[in-house]
Amino acid sequence: MCDDLTLALISPVRETTAVRLVQVMIPAGKRAAVVRALDDQGVDYVVTDETSGREYTAVATFPLPTAAVEPVLERLREAGIDERTYTVIVAAETVISRRFEALEDEYEENAEYGDRISREELQAKADDLASGLGTYVLMTVISAVIATAGLLLDSPATVVGSMVIAPLIGPAMSAAIGTVVDDETLFRRGVRMQVIGVGVAVVAATAFAFALRSLALVPPGLNPLELAEVSERLAPNVLVLVVAIGAGIAGIVSLITGVSATLVGVMIAVALIPPAAAVGIGIAFTIPRLVLGAGVIVAVNVLSINLSALIMLWYEGYRPQRWFREEEARAAFVKRAAVLVAAIAVLSVFLGGVTYESYVASTTEAEIHTAVGDELAALDAEVELVSLDVERIGMIPPLETERVVVTVGAPPGTTVEGIAEALDRRIEAVTGEDVRVEVRIMRIERA
Repeated sequence: MCDDLTLALISPVRETTAVRLVQVMIPAGKRAAVVRALDDQGVDYVVTDETSGREYTAVATFPLPTAAVEPVLERLREAGIDERTYTVIVAAETVISRRFEALEDEYEENAEYGDRISREELQAKADDLASGLGTYVLMTVISAVIATAGLLLDSPATVVGSMVIAPLIGPAMSAAIGTVVDDETLFRRGVRMQVIGVGVAVVAATAFAFALRSLALVPPGLNPLELAEVSERLAPNVLVLVVAIGAGIAGIVSLITGVSATLVGVMIAVALIPPAAAVGIGIAFTIPRLVLGAGVIVAVNVLSINLSALIMLWYEGYRPQRWFREEEARAAFVKRAAVLVAAIAVLSVFLGGVTYESYVASTTEAEIHTAVGDELAALDAEVELVSLDVERIGMIPPLETERVVVTVGAPPGTTVEGIAEALDRRIEAVTGEDVRVEVRIMRIERA
């Protein structure tokens, strides 16, 4: 037993939220090597005899700062404690020990590990977050149904509520963790659960939206594209990448530092559940544009979350437990990251096109609005522009301006002859296209 742990009972209490209590079973013949390794690391420990009659002869118990868990366990593996050895790591709140204070100060100064948890804890957290298949499917269905209702009600509060219960953070993080620590089972499970989750969400949203439409539980003739919560998923732009990448990074940071995974899970659900529900609405209401736009959002977000989580884990220094597996893990990391980057790049062409079209459309409309206003001012001071609608057509951005509807307000008795022709010439001069211009006159009474 280390004497420092007993003497520390008279020292001040050191309270910290980043402490782990580690318990390791020591195999026969490894006791001296383990004690020497703990002494070399400056760790306070207690070693007690093991009397169960199994292959273990002693139990070592010692507190560690969170950042010290992985390097100390690495040192113990060199002393003969491998992954098959019974090891328990639990969170602790208070440590009374002078040597622990010194050890904590040492790892606070060591920026290599920061305050991240050990590889073993990370894998355990990923397993905990990935709930059983039945629960996962049920919660995803409920979340998708609520999100669909929120979109059709045009209720942001309801949509946000659906994200809170979506269990998507576990699978998204498991695939990335499985890659960097060379756990193929964890990786495959994460990928499989993500595919199932997205598929279940789309199917549930489609079935629910179709039922609402068939049973006339929504207003007859409802056009989902007129709802703000739905229309914003119709034409995604490159900003969706920012949301997804941020969600992936936040998800990993929450796991390695102990930030609430529930809150970050909502962020990941923001990127996946509402667009998946929009895809279902598009299918149920037969709106191909909505299916395509929202489907691209779902695909880009899934890929971006996985890519950002994967890169963040590798950057933080997580590697396989066995050093000779690191090259294989590195190869898997590079291969999977390359596939994700390539897929995102392909989808980003669509996002870039939509972003460019939005810019061109807004610029064109602003130019037409200014030209119409100037033309009306030159024609008659009493005639004013009431509204302006610009319709664009085409498949490949930038689209063409096909039709412009100009609503003009004029007092009774005001001459409006020649206004249509003048506006037609002015708009075509601005756009450089053969545009169909419709001018509507609205008689207005002035006070």
